[in-house]
Order: sequence, then structure tokens, then C-alpha cells
Amino acid sequence: MGGGPQNMNAMIRQAQKMQEDMKKKQEELEQMEFTTTSGGGMVEVVISGKKEIRSISLKPEIVDPEDIEMLQDLMVAAVNEAIRSVEEKSAAEMEKITGNLNIPGMF
Repeated sequence: MGGGPQNMNAMIRQAQKMQEDMKKKQEELEQMEFTTTSGGGMVEVVISGKKEIRSISLKPEIVDPEDIEMLQDLMVAAVNEAIRSVEEKSAAEMEKITGNLNIPGMF
């Protein structure tokens, strides 16, 4: 036999290590902050790795009472870009750990 039970134990240990590494990396990512802008820097959004908005900053010249819709659109664009940034970074970091292994329920 080719060391069946020993090989299985090694695979289980490797999977447990991968799981521990992923949990640690997720905790690190949650502590990070991501900053994105829209409208050429007129709207800035800071978001945590937990996808919680920390702040939204507006340049005074973007505030036009006659064009609230544009401001709303720029804010939505900045928030969506911030969320994409967090998701892309998370996926890239997890891929480093899993070696592009497809694990259901993970990113």
C-alpha cells in the first residue's frame, strides 16, 4: 500500500493549516482600510475590509443644489468602487493561500 492513512492524515493537516491561514488573512483584511474616489477626486470614500464605510468626503465645489442627482451618482460610484476594491484584495489574498483551489462558500 502507498501509505494510505498517513497520506490522508497529511492531507487533513494541510487542509487545517490552509483553513487557519485563511482565517488569519481574513482578520488582517478586516483591519485594512481602502480609499477610493470618483468624479476626479471630488468624492472620496474610505471603507474597512469588513465593507463598512468609515468616511465620505466631498469637495465643496461638487455640491450644487441644482444638481443633487450628479452628487448622488458620484457617491454611489465611489462606494461601489470601494466595495470592489475590498473584494478584489480579499480574493487575491485568499488565492495566494489556496493556490486557486475552488472552495465552495469562499469568496
